[in-house]
Amino acid sequence: MTAAAAGPVEPDRIPFGDASPARIRDALTAEDAVAFDRHWQALMRRATERLDLTELHEALEAWRRVAWVTATHGPDVYRETMASAQARLQTGDRVAGSVPWAQLKAELGLPE
Repeated sequence: MTAAAAGPVEPDRIPFGDASPARIRDALTAEDAVAFDRHWQALMRRATERLDLTELHEALEAWRRVAWVTATHGPDVYRETMASAQARLQTGDRVAGSVPWAQLKAELGLPE
């Protein structure tokens, strides 16, 4: 899925902010769709047992962000980003060409 396929972003609306579970799943990589299915089924069981949807809503928000990033940048870039993050967590080393967060914020003109 490409950014264009994700649909236009309306002003003051978060992309995927109200996306249904089906729309979220459609935007995910194949491997994330499998993880989403397992997670969703477990959450639905717990919600049914506890009569509480809180955990379900929290998980949907997290998955909506994954769907948004995947749809915006495409599955290949998403996979590369996740692999880079995993490598950083394991080794503590930055991937070649990456910049520190403080530098990126400064380049973007964001407050420190």
